[in-house]
Amino acid sequence: MRLVSVLLLCCFIKVAVAQQLVLPGDHPDPSVVKIGDEYWAAGTTSNWFPAFPLYHSKDLVNWTPAGHVFHQLPAWADYYLWAPEITYENGKVYLYYTAHKKGGNLCISAAVADSPAGPYKDLGPIMCQKDGSIDAFPMRDENGTLYMIWKEDGNSVGQPTPIWASQMKEDRTGLIGEKKELFRADADWERNLVEGVSMMRHNGYFYAFYAAAGCCGKTCSYGTGVARAKNLLGPWEKYDQNPILKDEADWKCPGHGTPVVKDNRFYFLYHGYSTTGGAYTGRQGLLNEFTFTSNGWPKFTNNKNYGARVPLKNIADDFSAKELADNWHWSIFQPVGFQLKNQGLQLNALQVPAGAYLGQFVLTPNYEGSILVKKGTTSKAGLALIGDDKNIVTAYWSAHEIQIVQIKKGVEQILLTKKLDASVAPALKVRVTDNTKAIFMFSQNGRAFTPLNDQPIDISFLPPWDRAVRIGPAAKGNPGQFARFDQFLLKNL
Repeated sequence: MRLVSVLLLCCFIKVAVAQQLVLPGDHPDPSVVKIGDEYWAAGTTSNWFPAFPLYHSKDLVNWTPAGHVFHQLPAWADYYLWAPEITYENGKVYLYYTAHKKGGNLCISAAVADSPAGPYKDLGPIMCQKDGSIDAFPMRDENGTLYMIWKEDGNSVGQPTPIWASQMKEDRTGLIGEKKELFRADADWERNLVEGVSMMRHNGYFYAFYAAAGCCGKTCSYGTGVARAKNLLGPWEKYDQNPILKDEADWKCPGHGTPVVKDNRFYFLYHGYSTTGGAYTGRQGLLNEFTFTSNGWPKFTNNKNYGARVPLKNIADDFSAKELADNWHWSIFQPVGFQLKNQGLQLNALQVPAGAYLGQFVLTPNYEGSILVKKGTTSKAGLALIGDDKNIVTAYWSAHEIQIVQIKKGVEQILLTKKLDASVAPALKVRVTDNTKAIFMFSQNGRAFTPLNDQPIDISFLPPWDRAVRIGPAAKGNPGQFARFDQFLLKNL
């Protein structure tokens, strides 16, 4: 899988930042592990599909897409694919993850592969508590016994969120014996919620990096704390200087990551929201080095450059590859069908209000997206700004008109209708400013674009609490109908 063309936009990156961006775009809960001479990472997809993007890198800074863990949903799960933790042991790659069980609640499962790129075999649920189980992390104790660490999702029902440990079978198919609580939220800054635990062992201590408070959305309050213990099962003590990662000028709500060692130095790969892009550009992958204080506690340096800055990229795709590029996603709830044929994309239409759509995450508060509708289209063909199936704004072309259709909290509304010459399929464009204002445009010659709406459309309602805005083609119509597209471009302004 590949992206046909990328245009670099280097001038956007600041010369010096405290927390370095290495995975631009919506990459929540990043996990990292070293396998051979490379590092491999995975991130949350929630209700986007395919699930759990994979990346590899030689230096922890420059990452190359490497497919996804799941191209079909595990048989037991239906949505909310969260918190992947990629690990490696004895020649096997294990990925622990959370998903919503059909007819149940959140469960933890594991998948196994012979190589980090897959294919992965799902091993089925390991832990399913009444209030939900989430954020699995494997750790061997001081005697080499394998344990699973996880969070009970009590916050979803107004209850505490204890961090548990239980011995795990070596084949990762189940737990053994009684679970033991390691710690829970007991500090004011944690706001009665701890989660996202990852661990390492150093100089006789187990260290648990954890996130606390509110993870997501416009009102997030996340931070990162650390606890330590001589023995895996405790007793655990929290650092009196927590949180050790918190808001700063460029990034806010930092948390839910994994420590990793490179060249005998310690790093943490985690997510945070840009203070300019916020919930609209999502939780992006950050890197920060840490050392240990004289009394044995981690301390983030917050002032290092770990290599050449990762430039934000304009994205251009003419759909001429044999497979769809890795950075396209679609709704986990819709049977989206597409083909790459005749040097373009054919997207099968759906009759549901939002239609069928593909999305790319946006990278900046100001951007411009465009796509060419091709001849042979039989359904409504559109360019969409996407929150989820119930929150989306789309400019649709059909045989005789263009409409701007808004779905807000599931309520559909036609904002504008403009009659057009049916003989010419147009190019569609949208310009977004300040994350929240959208002007849609069209062109019938591919050069000069005419605005459709005189006043900007307010798209501030789009992002779900745990995801970011995406942009891409859409097709709406009857079974058997489809839309054809070419020349998608996403430009950062």
